[in-house]
Amino acid sequence: MLKIAFQGERGAYSETASKKMFNENILISPSFSFEEVFTKVKNNLVDYGVIPIENSLYGSVFESYDLLLQYSLTIVGELNLQINHHLLANKNYELKEIKKVYSHPQALGQCSIFLKSLKNAEIIPAYDTAGSALLLLNNKEMPVAAIASREAADIYKLKILKSNIQNNQENFTRFLAVSRKKIKKEFKNPKTSICFELKSMPGALFRALSVFALRDIDLMKIESRPIPHKPFEYNFYLDMKGSLSDDKIKKALNHLAEISLSIKEFGTYEVGKTYKS
Repeated sequence: MLKIAFQGERGAYSETASKKMFNENILISPSFSFEEVFTKVKNNLVDYGVIPIENSLYGSVFESYDLLLQYSLTIVGELNLQINHHLLANKNYELKEIKKVYSHPQALGQCSIFLKSLKNAEIIPAYDTAGSALLLLNNKEMPVAAIASREAADIYKLKILKSNIQNNQENFTRFLAVSRKKIKKEFKNPKTSICFELKSMPGALFRALSVFALRDIDLMKIESRPIPHKPFEYNFYLDMKGSLSDDKIKKALNHLAEISLSIKEFGTYEVGKTYKS
């Protein structure tokens, strides 16, 4: 059985993504932080790590991007998971009775419209959605609630006071699977991720994008992240259609190397499936 690490407690959305990606028959390794996930993979304590990389409403998970570069692991898969948030509690409280609501800051933001309707509730950020649900087990006297998944409600035997409370029902998170080893296989619909740091020259970013445009390589995303020891200089993360074994991508990367200080290849993997809840 494969052992998969993810950030959060049992019932986290990352656990659901792990099971969708690797099937239900896995050993799971809940982790406190994203860095702990990467450390477990690097130290061979698990086979794979599953991390969120971006949300369709709230954008990129910057810590995941930074850790990809720091730990030099390989991306071996992805999927898109619809995120449905639910208000959970120990008892069937009326909404007006709720005094506190716990959840991860992104989940709180994704449910901001609903939360405004809870006039008497204090909104409290927590490190994890499923961890917020777990907190309720120690708060059986006060009417408190958490925003988390239906799976978390099942695991911790909680009541669902209100379902699908997110602002937008088209709420998806893209997850990546990372490994110590590269996958050596052919993909039906390959996608490649890289990171590069450009030389300081006029038009550097335009030139960088041109090496792909000249070869009709479809770019799917580009993201910039600051370089810690170089104020106001940036690494660029890029996703493109195609494989690192494709001749035109090899040529594009050789061309890119002429104007870059460094290029990091994160790997080629199959374009992920989308799962609706």
